[in-house]
Amino acid sequence: MESHNPTLRDVPNEDRPRERMMQYGAQALSNAELLAILLRTGTYQESAVHLAQRMLGHSGGLRSLVDMSLQQLTEIRGIGQAKGLQIQAGIELGRRLARTAMQETVTIRSPKDAADLMMEELRYLQKEHFVCLFLNTKNHVIGQETLSMGSLNASIVHPREVFRAAIKRSSASIICVHNHPSGDPTPSSEDVQITQRLVSAGDIVGIDVLDHIVIGDQTFVSLKEQGLM
Repeated sequence: MESHNPTLRDVPNEDRPRERMMQYGAQALSNAELLAILLRTGTYQESAVHLAQRMLGHSGGLRSLVDMSLQQLTEIRGIGQAKGLQIQAGIELGRRLARTAMQETVTIRSPKDAADLMMEELRYLQKEHFVCLFLNTKNHVIGQETLSMGSLNASIVHPREVFRAAIKRSSASIICVHNHPSGDPTPSSEDVQITQRLVSAGDIVGIDVLDHIVIGDQTFVSLKEQGLM
């Protein structure tokens, strides 16, 4: 039985993603078409675009694809290690581009500044990531570090690790940021308890905890603004 899935050589030139990108620009392409360009080739039975569409269907969409491991990617029929690594490289470039502002002088003047800085990096993740932003005396961001991954609890986010990283960078203050994969940034009781422990430890070592920002899907909550710290 012949396959009904077209290979790329069977697709008209105007429907090929590379040709469409050259003619109309990257912004005109669908997620599947952009993914197909990263994949470069499909399989004998299907085009790169069809393979990309199947990948997105398998993962549940672009957001879920971001957090897939290499092993999970290679479990998709037609995705070998090389294609999996190409996809992960493309995703990592996107993440780094979202952090490009960090390489400039970023000043945190409000909770929104911190949330804007971290939103694109954190809002797609399917596990909780706890990140510290390290600031100097002028509230310029001088670095950031992911200190834990997984559901927040006192054993995972320990003041010792947080302030060791802050002291190493000669930080005057820190802002804690973590994401809620559900998309709802409402702080949990555990979030509040951890924040209060960090504030107390900061008072002892002389490094202020300015805020704890919880990132949702295009929204955030500041524990400072909520009076929870």
